[in-house]
Amino acid sequence: MQPVSHPTLAVTLRHAIALNSDFYENARNTPRNRRIAFTIVCLAAVSHMLGSAVILLINRATPIGFVIALILDGLSVICGYYFWTFVVWKVGQWLKPIDPTYQELLSPIGFSYAPQILNFLTLIPLLGRPIELLLSLWSLLAVIVAVRQGLDIRTRSAALISIIGWLPLQTAIGLVQVLQQTLS
Repeated sequence: MQPVSHPTLAVTLRHAIALNSDFYENARNTPRNRRIAFTIVCLAAVSHMLGSAVILLINRATPIGFVIALILDGLSVICGYYFWTFVVWKVGQWLKPIDPTYQELLSPIGFSYAPQILNFLTLIPLLGRPIELLLSLWSLLAVIVAVRQGLDIRTRSAALISIIGWLPLQTAIGLVQVLQQTLS
């Protein structure tokens, strides 16, 4: 695959969701790609907030609890993106001293959040949690591909680096969900 000089959001989403390793390998660290990556993360946050909003409404959350819970929900996705990138960068530095900078990892890891755009589907009764877990695992696989290509390392090492950041991220998201239930 040849690098796309000016990928659109739709093209980026298609390649990212398909776990296209050539896409991750050729994704250049440009301001445009960083904006697209951040847009994907923001869309994932909004999608997560939509799924949570329906659940909060069903549970008859107070108006202030509703707003606080949604803000926490959206911020947890965005902060999680920066945290996960930071963990990948630090562990990657430890394993391979010559590696991309933190800024250079923001785009491919942001692209890896593409499956999370479907998080609004978590509002489906009885399937919400399994869908959320499936999307999270899909994003984990995308990050593994991005890390493998970005750091030019073996898949096993990329999986280890990615999981080291994914586990505390999932714990934090679970804590936010418990807090949301408390607020509602």
